[in-house]
Amino acid sequence: MLSDKQKQLVEEVRKLKAEKNALILVHNYQRPEIYEVADFIGDSLGLCQKAADTDADVLVFCGVNFMAETAKILNPAKKVVVPHSGAGCAMADMINADDLLEFKKDYPGVPVVCYVNSTAEVKSVSDICCTSSNAVEVVRSLESDRVIFVPDQNLAAYVASQAPEKEVIAWKGHCPVHHFVNADYVEDIKRRHPEAKIIAHPETKPEVTALADYVSSTSGMLECARKDDSDQFFILTECGMTERLRQELPGKEFFGLCNMCFDMKKNTLELVLKSLQDEKEEVEVDPDVAAKARGALEKMMNVTK
Repeated sequence: MLSDKQKQLVEEVRKLKAEKNALILVHNYQRPEIYEVADFIGDSLGLCQKAADTDADVLVFCGVNFMAETAKILNPAKKVVVPHSGAGCAMADMINADDLLEFKKDYPGVPVVCYVNSTAEVKSVSDICCTSSNAVEVVRSLESDRVIFVPDQNLAAYVASQAPEKEVIAWKGHCPVHHFVNADYVEDIKRRHPEAKIIAHPETKPEVTALADYVSSTSGMLECARKDDSDQFFILTECGMTERLRQELPGKEFFGLCNMCFDMKKNTLELVLKSLQDEKEEVEVDPDVAAKARGALEKMMNVTK
């Protein structure tokens, strides 16, 4: 339930975005009140697709910085702004372009699959990008029987389990929100909520995905819960997704991790309004870096058309 102040902010944002022909893209992990001003809510793949296919003049990206960079890469002529320029990503910070170039020297000729949860510079020295929802499909699309996968070791392990015909060489990065969950935690969930179906994000450890009823990206979680007859679900991802599911499927019960991505939660309705008003938190990407990164992103989108 929105407060009176939040309702007023929502009205102001909606009015201003119409005046400026702005599109507001919102990741599933955002604060639930920000959903109220979204033109699109989704996971990384959905947001990439919407960012690449819009006639808006201004894109307001409510997520973390690498997502806004992706929107700018795919829309170089458009203005992309963020509510909070300090919304980073711990996993994206676990690799840089120089480190990847050095790593590639040990595997000459092996293509690099880059999870979109990475910087523009890392994307620019990769062969193709992927998201959590299309990673398996992207890896299978490559002719090579070996791939380098960066930066998430857990998503890499999940891909390897689903595409055993490929050797997946993983960079040792991870998402702190997902990585702390272990098998003991899941077994405890099963004891406390025996009727609940467990939906895990593929960024969780292999010992966790092995125990889950479903393994899915955030938007895929919504489809899993909608199609399954169960009335109870335990969601193993950032806590914001549980709120999204409760809003979308009020007839079902959702439990979730008490684990928050503080970078995702740096965005607020007040900052969304401010970003529209002054457009100062603009995202810029070096044109040469952007051109190379765009090639990797477009290859991904051609695979998943």
